Amino acid sequence: MPDLIDDIRAQLATLQEQRLLRQRRTVDGPQGPLLKLDGKQYLAFCSNDYLGLANHPALIAAAHAALDTYGVGASASALISGHSSAVEELETELAAFVGMPRALHFSTGYMANMGIIPALVGAGDTVFSDRLNHACLIDGARLSGAEFRIYPHNDVARLEQLLAKNTSPRKLIATDGVFSMDGDIAPLPQLLALCEKYDAWLLVDDAHGFGVLGPQGRGSLAHFGLSSPRILYMGTLGKAAGVYGAFVAGDATLIEWLLQTARSYIFTTASPPLLAGALLATLKLLQTEDWRQQHLRQLIARLRAGLANLPWRLLPSETPVQALVVEDNQLALTLMEGLRARGIWVPAIRPPTVPKGTARLRISLSAAHSAEQIDQLINALQELSVLNY
Repeated sequence: MPDLIDDIRAQLATLQEQRLLRQRRTVDGPQGPLLKLDGKQYLAFCSNDYLGLANHPALIAAAHAALDTYGVGASASALISGHSSAVEELETELAAFVGMPRALHFSTGYMANMGIIPALVGAGDTVFSDRLNHACLIDGARLSGAEFRIYPHNDVARLEQLLAKNTSPRKLIATDGVFSMDGDIAPLPQLLALCEKYDAWLLVDDAHGFGVLGPQGRGSLAHFGLSSPRILYMGTLGKAAGVYGAFVAGDATLIEWLLQTARSYIFTTASPPLLAGALLATLKLLQTEDWRQQHLRQLIARLRAGLANLPWRLLPSETPVQALVVEDNQLALTLMEGLRARGIWVPAIRPPTVPKGTARLRISLSAAHSAEQIDQLINALQELSVLNY
């Protein structure tokens, strides 16, 4: 055991030397554009609460009402006694919201993809994965036992070459809808066309698109006006939706199959019903108030215009995820600390979360931000660019 601990201690030291050691920060109080971290208040551009709903009074009131009705915990798996009427209603409303026949609720997006992929494909089948897909899609594909083929980011031509040569009985194309570290949108119409041409399924992880893209925030499929029984749509509920959890929607038969076979659904305690109550309030807000998405688009345009002349590369993105690539790990940390000293919190993202040589500041915008707060960030980065370039 001492030898093992010494080995791990040395590995941690190596991470520190490479400027790759992560540090957890303690948040005191609610999420919002102003965040209290380690006892100090910052202007925060680090949250996935893209619509600023995490503390909305309607969600809080709905959670309280559900708490009074259902109590705190679900206390059992969904297939025993944990599936509440609140979650049943939520699944029905989610399916209608994204325009699909049926939906199934999961504890998290990670749990969803870890269950979906192995339930659909296995040994002898093939999963085709974008190189920049989220870790849960990658891990779900590896867990399935299917052949795992990676295609270059958003490279539809290369993907078609791989599909044309493939003879697997089941083929699954897996992609983020919005890529979490770059902020760009997958070419979903072209991917669906390949599915139809080569008899494949399309799994879209829309963790960062649900609530943001498309009419009323109905997601990346609605953004492109896409609908097909070949598509399984996974959306998370802890980002723009402001609460917690995830769901997968699609053909009713496929959803029933997932209910019967997805291990991460079957063998886990169901989520607390009070979360479903809050999420039902979210769906009502999305369908009746679209000013948040409009304001968010204005903030995105303002930020991009203000950062256009920086010496670092701002990746193309029309979403709240704005990636400022500075390449060097230490520079990313230096800029993060420079912003922190100015009362602004923006995380430095380094490998292995992003490819080697693409360290960056990941700027997350929210509809809760003001134009003046965006200008504060722009001015701070302009100052830092003079000092660090």
